[in-house]
Amino acid sequence: MPRDKRTTLYLIRHGATASNEQTPPILQGSGVDSPLSELGQQQAKATGRLLASLRLDGVCSSPMARAVSTAKAIAASHDLTVSTVEDLHEIDVGQWEGLDWGTISEQTPEAYRQFMEDSATHGYLGGESYQDVLDRVLPPIKRLISKFEGRTIAVVAHKAVNRSLLASILGLEMCRAKDLPQDNCCVNRIVARRGELKLDTMNSALHLASL
Repeated sequence: MPRDKRTTLYLIRHGATASNEQTPPILQGSGVDSPLSELGQQQAKATGRLLASLRLDGVCSSPMARAVSTAKAIAASHDLTVSTVEDLHEIDVGQWEGLDWGTISEQTPEAYRQFMEDSATHGYLGGESYQDVLDRVLPPIKRLISKFEGRTIAVVAHKAVNRSLLASILGLEMCRAKDLPQDNCCVNRIVARRGELKLDTMNSALHLASL
């Protein structure tokens, strides 16, 4: 009997941008295509060094600049070209783009309350919900796993994208996705076998401790 083919997916959040480093941080969705900050570039290089010793058969990324730059830092040591996947772009945060949560709660209290109570049904005001994101990103992720069956790939995406996928794999209600930690340039390890996805590492960021 042939052995089951195991596919390994390293799901990574992009490095930091200026928006991520603000105090308080401001929302940065699909409407702002920010580059990596200096810290973000250092994080991307550190992630590249972490994965350099592994065999990677492909590196894929959201088309957004902060994700592509991070992916290129990972692909460099493997002599691979980054392939972008349009549907892996960050969540659309609608009218809340560029605002911090304190301002959002003051300016749109009812929409804020609904989002905090059930972000799977009530999305960002004028934007997407976490369920919308999962519906968008799960099909291309499954296609990538099928394409690289039995091999190993790295995928660089975004906080909400990663959260929705991880919540789905963990069997959590999608309204809890927003509570999952996803630090800049963290690494999640997902193993696929017989069509089933299992998470064995989440939000690993030890490689960034010295930055």
